[in-house]
Amino acid sequence: MSQTVPTRDEIDIQYTWDVDSIFPTITAWQNACQQLKDSFPQLKTYQGRLHEGPDIWAEWQTISEKAINLAEKIFVYAHSAYSVNTKDQDAAARFGQARTLYGQTGATISFAEPELLSIGLDTLRQWVKQNDKLAHYDQYLNQLEKRQPYIRSAEVEEILGLAQDAFSTATSTHGVLANSELHPTPATDADGNTYQITQGNIDSLITHPDRDVRRTAWQNYADAHLNFKSTMANLLITGVKQNVFKHRVRGYPSSVAAALESNFIPVEVFHNLIATFKKHLPTWHRYWRIRRQALGYDKLHVYDIKAPLGPMPTIKYTQAVDMIAAGMAPLGAEYVSILKKGSLDNRWVDIYPNQGKRMGAFSSGVHGTHPFILMSYTDDLFSLSTLAHELGHSLHSYYTWQTQPYIYADYTLFAAEVASNFNQALVRAHLLETNDDPQFQIAVIEEAMSNFHRYFFLMPTLARFELAIHETVEQGGALNADSLTNMLADLFKEGYGDEVEFDKDRIGITWAIFHTHLYSNFYVYQYATGIAGAHALAKRILDGEPGAVDDYLGFLKAGNAHFPLDALKQAGVDLTTPDPVEAGFATLSAMIDKLEELVAQRTTA
Repeated sequence: MSQTVPTRDEIDIQYTWDVDSIFPTITAWQNACQQLKDSFPQLKTYQGRLHEGPDIWAEWQTISEKAINLAEKIFVYAHSAYSVNTKDQDAAARFGQARTLYGQTGATISFAEPELLSIGLDTLRQWVKQNDKLAHYDQYLNQLEKRQPYIRSAEVEEILGLAQDAFSTATSTHGVLANSELHPTPATDADGNTYQITQGNIDSLITHPDRDVRRTAWQNYADAHLNFKSTMANLLITGVKQNVFKHRVRGYPSSVAAALESNFIPVEVFHNLIATFKKHLPTWHRYWRIRRQALGYDKLHVYDIKAPLGPMPTIKYTQAVDMIAAGMAPLGAEYVSILKKGSLDNRWVDIYPNQGKRMGAFSSGVHGTHPFILMSYTDDLFSLSTLAHELGHSLHSYYTWQTQPYIYADYTLFAAEVASNFNQALVRAHLLETNDDPQFQIAVIEEAMSNFHRYFFLMPTLARFELAIHETVEQGGALNADSLTNMLADLFKEGYGDEVEFDKDRIGITWAIFHTHLYSNFYVYQYATGIAGAHALAKRILDGEPGAVDDYLGFLKAGNAHFPLDALKQAGVDLTTPDPVEAGFATLSAMIDKLEELVAQRTTA
């Protein structure tokens, strides 16, 4: 018997996201592309004129923001169509066209910030007071002031804008390989049945109760990436070199500084996280040991890390939405109503796996659209948690877009990962509180440990790797597929200790599997700070702390109207110190204690 994944055409439209709400047809999308191109000459007429006064500056902000927003909608529409079917060549072409247009838009408006800085921030702040249309630009000027040392001349900024499309080639090519041209050998179970491996179902296969399915799925998936290791390494190294090039052009001292400081995060936040993570590696060693004992294995392999410790509950999509809604009830009826309508009625979510669907899950959309969630739901607790995570992003976006003017209608990734992990923390607490069946509680804690494994183990390990490869390039060192694999394998060896059997090449090739994350220039560390901040904020609400709900909803509405660390401090967590990460490890340790207790009870029952 062979288990296959449906094609895109076989998925009922009710289970797909409603991207036609952005543009009803491809023709309408093409017309929008032409409209954007036609706006470029008008945008250029403002070059050299911003010094004329606040009225001209206000006109510029209106027309340029309209153009950027249109470019974003064009991009989201094309990216969405490509993400659900990376084998669709027409969709791939439109996605490439959208990337090019987005880069051209950035290049066209790139003169503005150097020109504004030449006017002087003091003058600009006076103009803000003189023109009502500029009244909300104070925080934008605060942001501009922090970035001032790293903004180049208009000519250089235009070149950097034009280079954006070309610089996306490495990551997009890696994505084509991984999502369209990677064909792992099917997994097999103990009876010889085969299971097709795709990006959309690999997570469900490595949580399968049959150890042969998990082993062959994990090995075959890793081997498929190893078959492309030289090409994928060349692409990743190109991406790193591009990051180094950009930080040097802008004048940042390092790639990590460029990534963090451009998002108004001190570099110390990154290094605090890594130091705290290394300090608590023994917590993970203890978990591997308890998991091996609970499974009754002599040896624990990587493909056993998500092995079910008992029967996992089947949770259909609509049931998951209800459970998530119940978990988020402390935030109020409005939040829950928006969440349920988006998930069930308004087709925010592209729900199920299909062939050609890109790996992972994400939430997208821009000011003027509703949120869009891509995932591959597989009727289990892990999928429920992923949906809760992405709905955290989506409700964050929804509230920001409803509250903030366009200039602040986004937020940093640093803040984003707090909102997503917050939902998981609140929903998980609800599930544990409302169902005292020991096996259900074990299943919930298993899901929690899987989430912590991804965000509090894998991502900090990848962050250490990311720092190492960037520093290698910055210092003029050489990298290749084998050195990347060996470097990451050594870091994982520290994390697994002597508790996990070590398959060096298959573990080391993880850098190729997480290609999207590693092309996002020091993105992955934010998962760990996010989960730490999320649990701190969730605790305030679960403890019934006065004002905690309003503080959190205020954070969701803040967008970029505040610096991210300031917005989080106002919500009740200070991520400039190691304390939230320390508290995160305390939460993790408590979950391990609870799991050990539940497994022991089951053994003696």
